[in-house]
Amino acid sequence: MAVQLTGFLSAGQDAAAEGPSVAAGNRTVTEYAPEDRGEPVTLSGTGLTGEAIDIAAWRGDVVVINVWGSWCAPCREEAPILAATSAAYADQGVRFVGINVRDNSAAAIAFEESYGISYPSIDDSNGKALLSLAEHLPGAGVPVTLLLDRDGRPAARVLGAVQESTLTALVDTVLAEPTPGSS
Repeated sequence: MAVQLTGFLSAGQDAAAEGPSVAAGNRTVTEYAPEDRGEPVTLSGTGLTGEAIDIAAWRGDVVVINVWGSWCAPCREEAPILAATSAAYADQGVRFVGINVRDNSAAAIAFEESYGISYPSIDDSNGKALLSLAEHLPGAGVPVTLLLDRDGRPAARVLGAVQESTLTALVDTVLAEPTPGSS
């Protein structure tokens, strides 16, 4: 079910227009107009292998946040797409980070190895990472992908498994935006 949210853009609409989200199968894609993006997102935590992760250090890059679990069938569907897209955009100023929910570290690491995911994931067994994103993500349901602009502000969100064409179109759109401070 698509939800209309005031101040959000639907995929394919003129950037100055407001409109409903676009539902495609079991996915809902929402784009946020630059003037409606609000404040930068704060997200930090401990990676699956114990490293500290804080996306504040990535300001200036486009950031793709994906919420997933190894037990989630749609997450398994989108994992190869996320792995390939992260590799394809690695040298273009795009960073990926996962948020793993309800897995133990061994299961989460095995999932990432199985799908060739080389970007870090936050172990969110305590729920703090999702709580920090509560304003931007639904309280339940995976997968969810949140795309941040170079200022760290939400530029787009995909509820459900992301498709390659959708993800690359969203990333390309945000990459084409003027770099902060260049106007």
